[in-house]
Amino acid sequence: MIRATITHALLAMALLFTQPALSLAAEAIEPEPLQERAGQVVGELLSRYHYNDLQTNDQLSEEVYRAYFDALDPRRFYFTAADLEAFADRSDRLDDEIRTGRLDTAYAIFERYRQRVNERSDHALDVLGSGLDFNSAETLELDRSDVDWAGSSEELDELWRKRVVNDALTQKLNGREVEEIKASLAGRYKRLSRTLSQYTAEDVFQVFMTAWAGEFDPHSSYMSPRTSENFDINMRLSLEGIGALLSNEGEFVEIVELIAGGPAETSGQLKAGDRIVGVGQEPNDIQDVVGWRLADVVDLIRGPKGSEVHLRILPSARGSDSRERVITLTRNTIELEEQAARAEVREVEREEGLERIGVIEIPAFYADFGAANAGDEDYRSTTRDVSELLASKALADIDGLVIDLRGNAGGSLEEAVRMTGLFIDRGPVVQVHRSNGRREVLTDPAAEPAIYDGPLGVLVDGRSASASEIFAAAMQDYGRGVVMGDQTFGKGTVQTLVGLERFGVGDEQTPSGRLKLTIAKFYRINGESTQLEGVTPDLEMPYPQASDSMGERAADNALPWDTIRSADYVRIGRLDGLINTLRRHHQQRLRLDPALQAVAGEASRLEAERDRTRVSLNEAERRAEIDAAEAARLAAVNAQLTAYGREPLDSLDGLEPDMVPDVLLDEAVEVVADLAELQAGGTPRMVGRLSPVQAAAR
Repeated sequence: MIRATITHALLAMALLFTQPALSLAAEAIEPEPLQERAGQVVGELLSRYHYNDLQTNDQLSEEVYRAYFDALDPRRFYFTAADLEAFADRSDRLDDEIRTGRLDTAYAIFERYRQRVNERSDHALDVLGSGLDFNSAETLELDRSDVDWAGSSEELDELWRKRVVNDALTQKLNGREVEEIKASLAGRYKRLSRTLSQYTAEDVFQVFMTAWAGEFDPHSSYMSPRTSENFDINMRLSLEGIGALLSNEGEFVEIVELIAGGPAETSGQLKAGDRIVGVGQEPNDIQDVVGWRLADVVDLIRGPKGSEVHLRILPSARGSDSRERVITLTRNTIELEEQAARAEVREVEREEGLERIGVIEIPAFYADFGAANAGDEDYRSTTRDVSELLASKALADIDGLVIDLRGNAGGSLEEAVRMTGLFIDRGPVVQVHRSNGRREVLTDPAAEPAIYDGPLGVLVDGRSASASEIFAAAMQDYGRGVVMGDQTFGKGTVQTLVGLERFGVGDEQTPSGRLKLTIAKFYRINGESTQLEGVTPDLEMPYPQASDSMGERAADNALPWDTIRSADYVRIGRLDGLINTLRRHHQQRLRLDPALQAVAGEASRLEAERDRTRVSLNEAERRAEIDAAEAARLAAVNAQLTAYGREPLDSLDGLEPDMVPDVLLDEAVEVVADLAELQAGGTPRMVGRLSPVQAAAR
């Protein structure tokens, strides 16, 4: 629904209260022969080739049964316990149905879901028309993923009454008038039914088969033809949009990952976990997209290169209690150049003089495979670009180096292996253990002396995943570099895409989609998996944006951490005996440095807010909470600015991301400066927090 003006809002309200609530009766969706055959193939592929050797039996069937209800209703706003009981006699038959090409139960449960959504839509409209009270002492639990299913429709009525009040209060706190709010929410609740009336047999099949695959691990899923097309566009980095991977989280569209070099990432205004609640082609004409299908939201965001799209964002930091904000992004095609590694030099003043510490930021592990396959000897890749930076005048005569992998979600495994070879002479980098038991050791292909063998630090965070974890783990296992930051994501599995056409399902005229299948796990050269636990830093840093809810450890059915035998490698051990000294100096700065103290305080505050999942439905209390949070955020920003000799801000209005100093990167530089002095036989002695050069530059 287009955001209404006051006139349009009044008209919409008149329609709302003079007409009966609408329940959209739609013809029941039945599985087609294509889905029935595809279900057989997907079930067989998962059973035979998935790394997790699960048997397709009654136990798996019962687990999928529960997972399917959760997939349809993750926040438990629609189904009652009686709904789950109504189909319980079929819960152990899903495996038999898959084998025989029947999907009756899955589609019958979906029809019950549509019925319940229609009922809730009607009830929400009734609540909206009966008046809204923002002065009560009531609260609402936002995290309902683990609560019991409602015992009756009356219990859901009460829950939805609170939900409607909360939805309205959230908009009121963002400056909208009551009439506009009611019109906006009326459109939203009607759309809940309308969206489901547009579902096809393929849409239902994708939800069910993804729930089935998800019982094997969280990275296996079925992709419909339309989903497959969007996946391919993202992998080619040619999406003319905002450069973000999105997913449905209940009725919300949530940002899962920002593509390095894309408009969303370079804007500095978005982060994983933020929810897109509105999309518009004009800033004053933003359409509410809560309750939309993900593919439809993607279509609305996508547009011609160079055009603008306006997003209404509900930030993740404070859940549904956050203030919405509207941001404007210019659509663009993501090019390798925008993902390319980049370098700078930072100077640290010590008693013996200035230490020059190079910093290479690597947003992703990339390679222009098309150019490489075409025989272009000058094709772009992470390893080539980092090699050139290390040989450049900019990084000449540096005393140490920081590799910044924060936010690097991975990319090319080959590039992670090749780049490791820039910092070691020779040896293995990572082990791959496949579902058939085969172990493969990937080794530095160059087997030549390291291009850079000086003091080295690797900076990571909770978004550093996959290829990033492989590189960081190798540096740690060899004792080649000190790893700093936050525990990494924990993505230690390998997926492959299997087109179902290969098995006689569909054809070019009738595509059948693909299965994303986990077939292997990554292991460090010391034999430990990077799966689930990721890489634990040698030196930990406070991260305000850290959240276990975004990592592998929060995923359902994640494959476990385990070990295999170690690869044959020789530890360089240049950090042996130095880590404790580095840690002692680092912890001293954490205690004494005002900027680091401000970052640590902000991290603790945000962690407490993330743990607070119950919100007040009282307007005065909510406003007070928001004001207190903004005051705390402003104090943290000003503490950092003051520590860097900058003028404090009067408010957060107009605060740009690049205005806030990168305190953690500067601390990583300090650590590597310490390391350089220790490896040179000296004793680290810092002169002040920042050098005059840094202070002037900032």
